[in-house]
Amino acid sequence: MGSTHIVNSESTEASHSTTCDLQFLFKFSLHSPLSSFSATCLPPETSFIHSFFLPTSYPIPSLEEIMSTVGGNYRQPSLSRRASRGATTTFSMEVFDNEVVPSSLQYAIAPILRVATEIQTERPRRFYAFEKAHRLDPTSSGRGVRQFKTSLHQRLERDNATSLESRVKKTDAREIESFYKQYYEHYVVALNKGDQADRSLLAKAYQTAGVLFEVLCAVNKTEKVEEVAPEIMAAANDVQSKKEIYAPYNILPLDGAGSNQSIMQLEEVKAAVTALRYTRGLTWPPTFEQHRQKTGELDILDWLRAMFGFQRDNVRNQREHLILLLANNHIRLNPKPEPLHILDDRAVDALLEKIFKNYKTWCKYLGRKHSLRLPQGQLEVQQRKILYMGLYLLIWGEAANVRFMPECLCYIFHNMAYELHGLLAGNVSIVTGENIKPSYGGDDESFLRKVITPIYRVIEKESKKGKNGTAPHTAWCNYDDLNEYFWSSECFLLGWPMRDDGDFFKSIRDVTQGKHSQGRPGKLGKSFFAETRSFWHIFRSFDRLWTFLLLGLQIMIILAWSDVSVYDVFQKNALYDLSSIFITAACIRFFQSILDVILNFPGYIRWKFTTVLRNFLKIIVSLAWAVILPMCYLLQNKSFQFSKLHKQLTFLDKLKGVPPLYIVAVAVYLLPNLLAAFLFIFPMLRRWIENSDWLIIRFLLWWSQPRIYVGRGMHESQFALIKYTLFWVLLLCSKFVFNYFMMIRPMVKPTQDIMKIRHVDYAWHEFFPNAKHVYGAIASLWAPLVLVYFMDLQIWYALFSTLYGGFIGAFDRLGEIRTLGMLRSRFQSLPSAFNTYLCPSDKTKKGGLSSSKSFHEVSASKRSEAAKFAQLEMDLLLVPNSSDPRLKVIQWPPFLLASKIPIAVDMAAQFRPKDADLWRRICADEYMKCAVIECYESFKLILNVLITGETEKRIIGIIIREIESNIAKGIFLANLRMKPLPDLCKKFVELVEILKDSDPSKKDSVVLLLQDMLELVTRDMMVNEIRELGELSQGSKDSGNQLFATIAYPPPNTAQWEEQIRRLHLLLTVKESATDVPTNLEARRRMTFFSNSLFMNMPRAPRVRKMLSFSIFTPYYSEETVYSKSDLEMENEDGVSILFYLQKIYPDEWNNFMERINCKGSEILENDENVLQLRHWASLRGQTLSRTVRGMMYYRRALKLQAFLDMASEDEILEGYKSIIEPSEEDRKSQRSTYTQLEAVADMKFTYVATCQIYGNQKRSGDRRATDILNLMVNNPALRVAYIDDVEEREGGKNQKVYYSVLVKAVDNLDQEIFRIKLPGPAKIGEGKPENQNHAIIFTRGEALQTIDMNQDNYLEEAFKMRNLLEEFNEDHGVRQPTILGVREHIFTGSVSSLAWFMSNQETSFVTIGQRVLARPLKVRFHYGHPDVFDRIFHITRGGISKASRGINLSEDIFAGFNSTLRRGNITHHEYIQCGKGRDVGLNQISLFEAKVACGNGEQTLSRDIYRLGHRFDFFRMLSSYYTTTGFYVSSVLVVLTVYAYLYGRLYLCLSGLENTIVRYARAKGRDGLKVVMASQSVVQLGVLMALPMIMEIGLERGFRTAAGDMIIMQLQQASVFFTFSLGTKVHYFGRTILHGGAKYRATGRGFVVKHEKFAENYRMYSRSHFTKALELMILLIVYKSYSTAAPDSRTYTFVTVFMWFLVVSWLFAPFLFNPSGFEWQKIVDDFDDWAKWMSSRGGIGVPATKSWESWWDEEQEHLQHTGLLGRFWEIILSLRFFIYQYGIVYHLHVAQHVKSIMVYGLSWLVILVAMIVLKIVSMGRMKLSADFQLVFRLLKLFMFIAFVVILFIFIKFLELTVADIFASLLAFLPTGWALLQIGQACKPLVKNLGMWGSVRGLARGYEYLMGLVIFTPVAILAWFPFVSEFQTRLLFNQAFSRGLQIQRILSGGKKHK
Repeated sequence: MGSTHIVNSESTEASHSTTCDLQFLFKFSLHSPLSSFSATCLPPETSFIHSFFLPTSYPIPSLEEIMSTVGGNYRQPSLSRRASRGATTTFSMEVFDNEVVPSSLQYAIAPILRVATEIQTERPRRFYAFEKAHRLDPTSSGRGVRQFKTSLHQRLERDNATSLESRVKKTDAREIESFYKQYYEHYVVALNKGDQADRSLLAKAYQTAGVLFEVLCAVNKTEKVEEVAPEIMAAANDVQSKKEIYAPYNILPLDGAGSNQSIMQLEEVKAAVTALRYTRGLTWPPTFEQHRQKTGELDILDWLRAMFGFQRDNVRNQREHLILLLANNHIRLNPKPEPLHILDDRAVDALLEKIFKNYKTWCKYLGRKHSLRLPQGQLEVQQRKILYMGLYLLIWGEAANVRFMPECLCYIFHNMAYELHGLLAGNVSIVTGENIKPSYGGDDESFLRKVITPIYRVIEKESKKGKNGTAPHTAWCNYDDLNEYFWSSECFLLGWPMRDDGDFFKSIRDVTQGKHSQGRPGKLGKSFFAETRSFWHIFRSFDRLWTFLLLGLQIMIILAWSDVSVYDVFQKNALYDLSSIFITAACIRFFQSILDVILNFPGYIRWKFTTVLRNFLKIIVSLAWAVILPMCYLLQNKSFQFSKLHKQLTFLDKLKGVPPLYIVAVAVYLLPNLLAAFLFIFPMLRRWIENSDWLIIRFLLWWSQPRIYVGRGMHESQFALIKYTLFWVLLLCSKFVFNYFMMIRPMVKPTQDIMKIRHVDYAWHEFFPNAKHVYGAIASLWAPLVLVYFMDLQIWYALFSTLYGGFIGAFDRLGEIRTLGMLRSRFQSLPSAFNTYLCPSDKTKKGGLSSSKSFHEVSASKRSEAAKFAQLEMDLLLVPNSSDPRLKVIQWPPFLLASKIPIAVDMAAQFRPKDADLWRRICADEYMKCAVIECYESFKLILNVLITGETEKRIIGIIIREIESNIAKGIFLANLRMKPLPDLCKKFVELVEILKDSDPSKKDSVVLLLQDMLELVTRDMMVNEIRELGELSQGSKDSGNQLFATIAYPPPNTAQWEEQIRRLHLLLTVKESATDVPTNLEARRRMTFFSNSLFMNMPRAPRVRKMLSFSIFTPYYSEETVYSKSDLEMENEDGVSILFYLQKIYPDEWNNFMERINCKGSEILENDENVLQLRHWASLRGQTLSRTVRGMMYYRRALKLQAFLDMASEDEILEGYKSIIEPSEEDRKSQRSTYTQLEAVADMKFTYVATCQIYGNQKRSGDRRATDILNLMVNNPALRVAYIDDVEEREGGKNQKVYYSVLVKAVDNLDQEIFRIKLPGPAKIGEGKPENQNHAIIFTRGEALQTIDMNQDNYLEEAFKMRNLLEEFNEDHGVRQPTILGVREHIFTGSVSSLAWFMSNQETSFVTIGQRVLARPLKVRFHYGHPDVFDRIFHITRGGISKASRGINLSEDIFAGFNSTLRRGNITHHEYIQCGKGRDVGLNQISLFEAKVACGNGEQTLSRDIYRLGHRFDFFRMLSSYYTTTGFYVSSVLVVLTVYAYLYGRLYLCLSGLENTIVRYARAKGRDGLKVVMASQSVVQLGVLMALPMIMEIGLERGFRTAAGDMIIMQLQQASVFFTFSLGTKVHYFGRTILHGGAKYRATGRGFVVKHEKFAENYRMYSRSHFTKALELMILLIVYKSYSTAAPDSRTYTFVTVFMWFLVVSWLFAPFLFNPSGFEWQKIVDDFDDWAKWMSSRGGIGVPATKSWESWWDEEQEHLQHTGLLGRFWEIILSLRFFIYQYGIVYHLHVAQHVKSIMVYGLSWLVILVAMIVLKIVSMGRMKLSADFQLVFRLLKLFMFIAFVVILFIFIKFLELTVADIFASLLAFLPTGWALLQIGQACKPLVKNLGMWGSVRGLARGYEYLMGLVIFTPVAILAWFPFVSEFQTRLLFNQAFSRGLQIQRILSGGKKHK
């Protein structure tokens, strides 16, 4: 943090007094008393006056500071926020005073405010802002205008007197005129130095001068000054002309003043700019920007704007975009273009091909000729190509939400390109005889108004029909439906210009009048697919999978039932039975064809005749096969006379037992399948067929699947097909072998035994007592087994993917370096690996230097990462910044050389044998050898620097020559005594320490040390005296001169010298081995991963100039940017603050931080600068935007370093990179310096856009986050912020909201607007995040785009590998080039808590081994979020990087992967590079996240993308896509359904009496297998098995011993409980979404979760998803225990139900187990009071769910309000299961007396009816009698109580009612009541009409009370024991935090007692 630049921005309230003079807008007012103006301008509603602004606190440059730039030595104010281009740390917390302006006044007032703020210290007279605001909105009708004017007027009134006193001239007119003249002469003119001018300062000066002249004119007008001085007018004209030249720019300063900028001097940029400015042959409208036409400043895009009416800023934006694309393509050409400054046609063609590939494919699909028509001449051809590309980009840049409809853009471009060709060809209109003109004209914004806005209105109208996601998907058209309208040639019926009466505009067409009036706008209807809400989509989308599984199950059952060996399947009977599978397949196909019609029926409006015909024929043909095959199957040869046919089919007799006719029918039936199998084997043939336009092929494809634009030709190469086919064949074989021998076959014999039972003693009233077989018992036993059969393929996939992923990872060399020991052992090979992969091949000669600089930059970056290192560790890790050529040795990092010198000294001092033996021992350790040589050479270097006397130099020279001569001859030990060597070393250390401190007063000490060292060498060490030395010494004495009296001390204090001395000191003094350096675990992980990645397979890095350019894209809404001081100090109810939490979670980093700022304890909060450092430190450990920006800006730093190594000479490299990153002011201003050239190259290759959606509103409202975002821009000048600005503009006398996409950057500590592009309406129509991304994607640049969430991080060492990653786009990855590069993530929140650790491991296994297998070999990896890298051109021409339709695209990211795959993209995965990622850390956060993902998967199941993938993939790839997307959630549902099926089956068996009968039969017959089946479990813990990939990945990357240890610790920390609980979350939300809908974005929050969640909050969150289901299962288990005879003893029962009880306990108590302080007694008491209060609170309008149970209860049923009739029907059907309890249990009561009549069940309903009547009477009595007739009400309750006791006594006495019967009755009647409640909720409209809704609510409240008490009681009992709370705390958090938490409680307790 040495270079950190901090601004004291929040200097408490004290700063307010010093900044009270800072005003908002100034005019040098002619109105002396302001009150004279107030009467006409002030609004009357003065009661609403409030201070709209707060004082600012950032310093403004004074006029003196401005004037100081005249001499060229502009000095930055000491606390200014101006920063270098690299990321620095700057904070300012001022509120945007200047920006807090109503939106309707923003663009007229804000510039004046900013200028006034700048000059107010010199000229404090002000008034113009108020006057102009009043003039713009005299009625104050705009939002916030009245408050603004009132507040401003009050401020001006208050400061009027003081401003009058400071006025220099007599009048305001003279005052402003004088100042304007002074400003122009001493600032504007002085700064204008031609090429040497500072462009940013000059641009600001012209803008300021322009505002000042506006004020001058206004003042003169007010004071009636008629003339303005000529010199003033001349200056004003000059300023006006220069203002346009010095326009704000993004990357390329394309105005006239920018040509001297470094980036504009790049040859490739010159080439692209020249090509765009070639306008020969273009006819300009005479009125279009005449001045610029004359000067030749207009280019091709200006002409397109003049012709088609594009927005000015859109043209500016896309001009820069196109130039950068062309320039980057041009510079990468090979062979190199000659000359380089002329744009090569190859670059234009390459870009043209990429941009228009989708357009050409679309034209070919629709049978139309594309509009890319080219002329003859070469220059004209290039011009025409650029025109076409510019036209497309301009259309795309202004298309707003239409960008989600790529084929709609193709349609627009197709017509506009045709018009463009007509314009250039001079075509003449047949009608008018004039030259063709664009249909929509070239007026300003005409393209937006006439083309985009009508289409946008259709999108908006359809979106409103969706009712914010609550309406069925079939009721409205989403983005896909509207886009797919353009997949048909009928779209051309819209014409051009588009006809208002076209089908596409039905929904917004005005209601027609007259005979054919429909009374409402028309309906466009769904397109090729309707997202009908149904579970049948699971079958429909993956029908081949389910057919395959059903047929496999049928085959296994037939084999097992026939007891036929696998080798005997061709026997007569077995073969006959097995051949029935074709009949099953035909029936399934018939069902599928019916299902297709039913589910797609809502799209009937847009059905074509061919679609109807195909569906009808499909049904007819499938029905025919479903009839023909059974008939042929049942036919026998003798039944019909087919003698001729039989003779011809004699070879079929070999298949004995199967009718030949049936065989023929099957053969014909299988012909399409055989063809499909053939095409499967040859994927290249299928690719050709699907892309073919031959009519016969199109007909065949039409029959097999509908012809649509996407999903064609997705098949992989032959080799890839073989790999994933082999994977699935092995997997399926394993599954079926296990299923057959372990599941199916053991069940057959018991089933056959059960079917032999004829007499059953039923325990209840059986409706079919004389049934031949007990089918109910068979179904009860087989249902769980069948469900497991359908589900266990997911388990087998987990197992195989784990093994294969581990195998691939090992071959990819993952985990080869995973410890510091491994790193040290291979460190010598790192430089060569670094040079091989990270340095271009032509730069390898500088390899060692390159790696040295890069390693130094990595190490230096650690400083900015808030001290993961102590200072000593930092020094040990640093590589020298610069190299001294005199040191002829590799300078390894000191941590490798630590302790080597002391060991070598001791070794030499004690060594006796020969020199060669000593040198051999030293050389045995390469690092020791290097350390010895380096120290020796450094010693010589120091002596050479210090010694200046000739005599001394001769003496030292003689000694050195003698030593080196002895070494060379091998007589070193013979001629020198080594025993004094340690003493010499001590002297040398003392010398180095003095040199390190560089204290001038210690010169004498240096002299003495040199003398001592000389004496030690010559007298004690040398055996033979050297005569010449003696003579020189004697001569010095004789002359009276003391040796070393004159030395160069202190030596020149350069950075290189200091670094060398510090390094030498480390080598000499560090005596302990640095094997544990660094100690920080995160630093170790990063070092080892980076080192390991250098040995992995990655593409070679190109030079920076030749690399692909890329952008980073981060969506942001209103999350934390930087933690404030109050955020850090705020304590929760436990007294735990974020700061305290971070101190305990990161203790070593906290200590290092305190060491670095030299602060102790609480002192840190006493210093404002330390507070800012602290906020920065904490923010970089949270999930904040500042952390993300810091990480992503490392890309820029890495590129600058790599560009430096590319272009620097050897001398510059030896001098060091530090001289470049810390340039002088002269280097900053010079456009020829290396620094500015590096900046230019970095700008060409890297762009970072943060799309802060509501930044404009935050700015206007004074939100602190806006200031934080500005600080990020100031500290990172390359950062751009895009936002949506909603502005009130007056049109027709009314204020209307107008929306803009705006891009800003930081200039001179303020944000500067670069582009402002008008939108057709609100950008957010669909899902928020993709809409936010879509509006800002037009501001990104480059060929690649990396999507980054704002909870991510990056590391400098990883940024070095970005060039390599981007090269993957050019590598061979199969038949298609990659379109998305998958990148692994590191989850950095794993240390926060045990839950965070579980999530971290789970997520890590998915983003590594999971996605590794998806990409290789399965080829079904999609886009699962960030930080994947997109082929930007591919995706912006195909709908963008996500989809945004409301609801269906809730998981927007994965749809980008679906879209890319369907459009013939290729998604790869790469693990040699990683980004950081934060995850949710608390249970509620995690549950919300998993609920969102589960809901998203539920919507995916209904989507067209999943359907198309399921049908267009080949069979095995379809299996891969299913089990890695929605299949995982379906399998989770099946796991839970298995539990339900098992328990309800057992419930049926034991309550009906079947179980007792079967057990008695088994005992009597000795059927042990039957007894085992009756007491077996069929539940598999899917969650535990899902941990297999986690174990494999940890083992692979950290060692299997570590993996085993981690797994044990995770189990001890109840990981199984967590994963089982998560299973419930997934199942609930996935199932409910498919059944009822209601999917929505759930904000999880990204803070640190250290607070205790109240019981009521947990109850609200998990009541329906977990608690009710767990209680249901618990009742099932209790009933099974009570009535089962198959598990009579506890041991058997426990074995059968242990996993189910574990699931119940996990679902009930996990929220409390993982809740901080969840078992603390006082909190339990408070939680109960809070829950009771919440339960009793009444709801109502405006009462939130957190305050009232009634409001929450209504909210929980919201999904039922919007579900369809089918949803309500299935809700009722599912509720019927609860009636079985009552029906079964009442017959087992003693009071039933073994009567099995149906009347017993009827009487039980009578009891329920009586109970309900009694409760209703009590309820009505409470309402009507409790207030006025309290006594009557009490008597009524007494009477009812007595009646109840009497009835109970009668039942016990005369009807044998027992206590057990009472408890059994509760088990019977409680589920019945719950069923009635569920049915009542599903039928809410009907129940409300009957007036029973109040009773339903009352019943629900009673159940909620009961459930709450059942759950709360065990928690409260455990809370009695203090050790439970202590155990839970240690279980939740790591030891340091647990210890710290207890200390904090003790301290807080101590404070209370004082």
